[in-house]
Amino acid sequence: MKLTNENTHQSAEKPAPVMLRQSYKRRFNVAEMYDALVFVPRAALSLINNRKNSIVDIHLVERLQLAVTEVNGCAACSYAHTKMALREGMSGEEIASFLSGSTDFIRPEEAKAIIFAQHFADTGGHPKSYAYDSLVDEYGSESAQVMLSAAQVMLAGNVYGIPLSAFQSRLRNMPFPDSSLPYELGMLAVGPAILPIASIHGALRGLIGRPNERFDREPETIS
Repeated sequence: MKLTNENTHQSAEKPAPVMLRQSYKRRFNVAEMYDALVFVPRAALSLINNRKNSIVDIHLVERLQLAVTEVNGCAACSYAHTKMALREGMSGEEIASFLSGSTDFIRPEEAKAIIFAQHFADTGGHPKSYAYDSLVDEYGSESAQVMLSAAQVMLAGNVYGIPLSAFQSRLRNMPFPDSSLPYELGMLAVGPAILPIASIHGALRGLIGRPNERFDREPETIS
């Protein structure tokens, strides 16, 4: 649903809580950053193909990425994707709802996809295989792959964006109490340095026929 420019502007002036974070909701390390970046090149190509062929509605792709960002609590990514979502025609109320973890704007036909995106983020990018199988059953393998790719790209952005958010907050004289300058600068410096290596790793996985995914196939235990 598209709003008028006036309504969109008024809604956008009410930032969601994730955009006002002053501490970490989740914190990643270099190994987790590398692990996330390995899947980005092929995931990005999947999203580019989706733009051309409209396999999955672009609004749903944005909602999936906003859901991942909400779980991880990345203020920098929230800001960037809010602008993107507004350009795509999402209302400010809908964006704020997703960034605050509300279910108010989740459409019944998209609920399973949103839940998968949240589960993907919760597991650090290694969802349960049965969760993805459920996604395939609901939407088909081609659409499920696009949805997974959207979550993978967003996770990698969050891993880098979270320390960036902390550093930006530090520059405003509001450092995260659970952060440090060496951690923030270290993660920001390491990201561009390991991206080429991770990209080559991801390409080699494709050349030898490895899927662009990694699932947790261990059965859940009930304590």
